[in-house]
Amino acid sequence: MIIKVLGSAAGGGFPQWNCNCQNCVAVRAGTPGYRARTQSSLAVSNDGDNWVLLNASPDLREQLNATRELHANPKFGPRHSPIKAVVLTNGDVDHIAGLINLREAQAFSVYGTDRVLSVIADNSIFQILNADLVPRIPLRLNEPMPITGAGIDVGMTVEAFAVPGKVALYLENAAAGPDFGTQEGDTIGIKITDTKTGKAFFYIPGCARIDEPLAKRLKGASVVFFDGTLFTETEMLEQGLMPKTGSRMGHINMSGADGSIEAFSKLGVGRLIYVHINNSNPALNDNSDARKTIEGAGWEVGYDGLEVRL
Repeated sequence: MIIKVLGSAAGGGFPQWNCNCQNCVAVRAGTPGYRARTQSSLAVSNDGDNWVLLNASPDLREQLNATRELHANPKFGPRHSPIKAVVLTNGDVDHIAGLINLREAQAFSVYGTDRVLSVIADNSIFQILNADLVPRIPLRLNEPMPITGAGIDVGMTVEAFAVPGKVALYLENAAAGPDFGTQEGDTIGIKITDTKTGKAFFYIPGCARIDEPLAKRLKGASVVFFDGTLFTETEMLEQGLMPKTGSRMGHINMSGADGSIEAFSKLGVGRLIYVHINNSNPALNDNSDARKTIEGAGWEVGYDGLEVRL
């Protein structure tokens, strides 16, 4: 199984178009130790020919052009795409907006929870994807499902499971109380399994905390791509970027007693890779103390173009 990181940044990318934080200024200036990143998405294949996207970021067109394996192949005629399906982990703009890049009467499947598929159904702009060619397939939580698209079984299954999180920002309803109307299925993690080899990995780009059921599920996993939005709970407040903490945004921080580094230290995961990294995160600097802390704990900081093979 081949896994490619198409985009490793959080919403807005790195640098973010309107941001003058220290990191964004540094990457624009070409400062050593910083590299630009597009918004969070993965691609996976078990044969190198048929591919599944895990989320569709607003940067998808750029990501497709940068990834040779996802190019149209002339030997299949005037119209072709190796992308057979897209699996969505939530309804955030940075995870669904890229679907619009996949118009042009091309067949593929879209997988998501009922909650996320309803968001797409309620937004008329997504009608650009002809439902006769692009079926919407509901994900059933805690049940492995074969991934199919364009008449092809891609030889992998997807298992969706609820993770602690929050409804997308634009869907928040303050009248609903402190959870802003969040319901099960608004944020999920997914397990992708190669049906031939049984090898599997987890993708969880958004997560508010690691509770006992999630820890139990991930224990002993081979590879986990995990939410790396913030290094500390209050970094965006401290940098004057946004009046919100990480938990208010539905994201766990990397560091501290309640952070992901500590939580995963007891789980025995083979390979841990952070994705969905916010522009405020000091770990984006290869030479920072934050990066040293992360790597010292056995984590990797994902980057666009990273390839993992299982």
